Formats: sequence, C-alpha cells, structure tokens
Amino acid sequence: MNPMTYAFGIVAALLTLVAIIELTRRGTLRERHALWWFVGGTLALIIAIFPQILTSTARLLGISIPTNLAFFVAIGLLFLVSLQYGAELTKVEEKLRTLAEQSAFHERRIADLEARLNEKTTDSSEEAP
Repeated sequence: MNPMTYAFGIVAALLTLVAIIELTRRGTLRERHALWWFVGGTLALIIAIFPQILTSTARLLGISIPTNLAFFVAIGLLFLVSLQYGAELTKVEEKLRTLAEQSAFHERRIADLEARLNEKTTDSSEEAP
C-alpha cells in the first residue's frame, strides 16, 4: 500500500473520531446517537492502521474484493443509524401528538371558562342598575 494512502486513511479516521467526540462534547450530537458513528469511526481507524484485517476478513467470508466488504459494513452501519433515528422519530411524533391533543383540550377548557366568566360578568352588570 502506498504510504500516502496509508497515512490519509489514518488521518481521515482520526478526524472522524475527533469530530464525533467534539460534537458530542458540545451537545450537538447526543451520546445515544453518537454510538453507531463512533463504532464506524473506530472500525475505520482499525482498518486504516491494519489494512490486512480487511483483506483477511474478506477472504475468510469469501468476498473477492476487500473494498466490497468495507462498503457492506458501511451500509450496515448506516442502516443501523437510520433504524435508530426512525425509532426515535416515531417516539417523538407520538409525544408531539399527545401534547397537541392536551394543548387543544386546555385551550378549549380555557375558552369555556372565559365564556362562563363573561356570562357571569354580563349578568352581574345587568342586575345592578
């Protein structure tokens, strides 16, 4: 392997891990969301440092081109991230729907109370001439 390619792979993986850690530290990326990204970055770093692992694993699994294994693993990680986001989005949508229903109920209740208060105020002002 070309030493420049080798170094580029290590630097890219390290930058990815640093970005994930920094986003998590700043609160931009929550820990539960960072998990799969961190796993992917760690795998990329391990493969960048020891590229023979990818070659021997591909050979062991019967995959003729090691890059195909790397793409398969990357697609698998992206699938897991997407699945996690989909599950969390479903939870958030359910909570949002519940909150919207509660808000509509409270708005209706306040409107009813205001209407009753206006009726009593109007009745009181008509009785006292």
